Amino acid sequence: MIFIKEKGKGLLVCFGIAVVALLLGQWIPIIGGPVFAILIGMLLAFRIKEVKSLQAGITFTSKKILQYAVILLGFGLNLSVIAKTGQQSLPIIIATITTSLVIAFVLKRGLHMPANISTLVGVGSSICGGSAIAATAPVIAADDEEGAQAISVIFLFNILAAVLFPWLGTLLHFHGSEGFGVFAGTAVNDTSSVTATAATWDSMFHLGSATLDKAVTVKLTRTLAIIPITLFLGVQRMRKEEQEEKREGKKLAWKQIFPVFILYFLMASVITTVSTNVLHISPDIFLPLKELSKFFIIMAMGAVGLHTDIVKLVKNGGRPIFMGFCCWVGITLISLLMQRLLGIW
Repeated sequence: MIFIKEKGKGLLVCFGIAVVALLLGQWIPIIGGPVFAILIGMLLAFRIKEVKSLQAGITFTSKKILQYAVILLGFGLNLSVIAKTGQQSLPIIIATITTSLVIAFVLKRGLHMPANISTLVGVGSSICGGSAIAATAPVIAADDEEGAQAISVIFLFNILAAVLFPWLGTLLHFHGSEGFGVFAGTAVNDTSSVTATAATWDSMFHLGSATLDKAVTVKLTRTLAIIPITLFLGVQRMRKEEQEEKREGKKLAWKQIFPVFILYFLMASVITTVSTNVLHISPDIFLPLKELSKFFIIMAMGAVGLHTDIVKLVKNGGRPIFMGFCCWVGITLISLLMQRLLGIW
C-alpha cells in the first residue's frame, strides 16, 4: 500500500506514455517504441518535473523497471541456437565490438568527453543499441540525461542504416540472404532497425524471411556481449569506489554497485535453453515474457525522457553525435572487411 501511495502516480504516467509509444512504434517500426517514449517524455518533462508526487514512481521506472526489462530480455535467448548458428558471425561480432569500444575510448580522450556518455555510445553502437545502454547505464551510475543522449545518438544512425544499407548492399553486390543477413546483424545497432533493414532486403529480392532470420540470430549473439562488458564495467567501478572508500575510511557496499541483475539475465537465458532443449518445452511459452521485456524498456525510456532536459540535450549533442558517427562507420567497415576475409561476402 505504501509502495502504491509513493510510486503509483509516477508509474501510471510512465505506463500511459509506454502505451502511446508502443502503438506509435508499431505504426512506424523503423523508429520504434523506445525512441517515441523518450521523445514523449522529453516533451512532457517541463510540466512533469514540477509535480513532486510523480517523481518517486518515475525514478523507480527509470531504474528498477529498466533492470527488470533487461532480466526478462534473457528469456528471449536460447543459448544452444545461438551457439550453433552464431559461430560463423562470432569473429565479426568480436571485431566490430572491439572497434567501437576502441573508437569511443580514443575519442573520449581526444574530445575530452564525459566518461559515461562515451561508454554508453560505445556500448550502444557495438552491442544492441537501447538494450545495451539500458543494461550499462545503472552499472556505471549514468544519469537519465546521459542515457537519453546516448540513445538519441544511436537512434540517428539506426535510421540511417535502415535507409542506406539495403542500397549499399546492392552497390556492393551482396547476393542472397547469407552475407547481407550477417552484415545487418553486425553493423546495425538496435533490434528494430536490424529487423527493418533485413526485411527490406528480403522484400527487394523476394527471399521470404531468410535474411531476417539470419540477421536476428546474429543480433541475438551480439546481445550476449552485454554480460561480459557490464560485468567488466561493474568490477572496474567497484575497484574505483573501493579506493575512494578506503581513503575516506568507509566500507564498500559492493551489492549496491555490482550488476546482480545481469546474473539474473544470464539465469533467464539458461532457463530458456534448458526448457526448450532438455525439457522440450515450446519456446512460445516465453513469448509473453519477451513482450513484457519490450514494454518495460519502452516504459523505462519514457521515464528517462521525463528526467531529461531537451534544451541541454540539443546543446551538448555535437560531440556525442560525432562519436556515434565514427563508431558507426568503423563498425560498418570492419563488418565488411571481416566478411570479405572469411569468404562470406
